[in-house]
Amino acid sequence: MPGIISWAKLIAPAIGGVIVAVTIYSIINALWWLPAARKEGALVERAEQAAATDRAIGELSNEADQARVRRRLCIDRGGLYLHATRNCVEREDPAGG
Repeated sequence: MPGIISWAKLIAPAIGGVIVAVTIYSIINALWWLPAARKEGALVERAEQAAATDRAIGELSNEADQARVRRRLCIDRGGLYLHATRNCVEREDPAGG
């Protein structure tokens, strides 16, 4: 029996160390890597959606329809559509902040 107790005395700290290491890794993952991965994923998804929207607008039959859709998207996203340049710009914050 003394042999089993000796092994238990050696294995218990090793198991405890593994548990501590996994816990630290999980905390680092939850606080640093995971939010960065989520942000990167959201940016990629947004870019894919924008590309799909541009392709769909390009498939519209005439330029007037394309301009109407681009204007509506601009306004829905909080922008200001400039007809002369056919560009969407950010609205200035009236509060100045």
